[in-house]
Amino acid sequence: MLHNNIHQVIKEINEACFEIGRNPSEITLMGASKSQSIRNIEDAYNNGVAHFGENYLQEAEKKINAIDKDIVWHFIGAIQSRKTKKIAQLFDWVHTVDSLKVAQRLDNERPTSKGKLNICIQVNIDKEASKSGVNENELSFLLEELVKLEKIQVRGLMIIPKPRSSKEEQIAVFNRLRNILESHKNNFSDLDTLSMGMSSDYLSAIKEGATILRIGTGIFGERA
Repeated sequence: MLHNNIHQVIKEINEACFEIGRNPSEITLMGASKSQSIRNIEDAYNNGVAHFGENYLQEAEKKINAIDKDIVWHFIGAIQSRKTKKIAQLFDWVHTVDSLKVAQRLDNERPTSKGKLNICIQVNIDKEASKSGVNENELSFLLEELVKLEKIQVRGLMIIPKPRSSKEEQIAVFNRLRNILESHKNNFSDLDTLSMGMSSDYLSAIKEGATILRIGTGIFGERA
């Protein structure tokens, strides 16, 4: 099943890119592997998925320590301050930075031997009280402060938008994030990442420049 799912997702990514003239190599397919077994992650890796995103530190740590593969690990869950040390030590990317305090802790606790930690700033695009993320008007200040840190590399922006009822609405919200990123590129030239698009809307995200897709159900199937 995993083989067929991954083949289908990659086929759809390639077709969507061809339709709008994008190179599929610009896009990273990440397996959102929360609650997935080590075996499922290894099977997905053996079928061409090299990036995996985890939401919970304790669960992720067991997997990272147990899997001897050349995997790029992404943290995509809410960050608790007391867990920043392990996150900084274990992961290659963190997608959910939404405060200077958290970024400073990640910077302080990142081992120099591992190189810079790639981070995305989570934007609360729908201004939902139940979701983490910064408001658009807070971005400039946060970017100015984060680029001063030595052991993190600010790569771009991430969103978890509320569900939309049509592809047009999906495209519109992804377009908003793309425009926000573009508006900051003059001052922050290293910004190159849009972490947006999940199993239900990744084809719309591709149309608006997504560079990292976070796919769970599309790869692993529905959770039991």
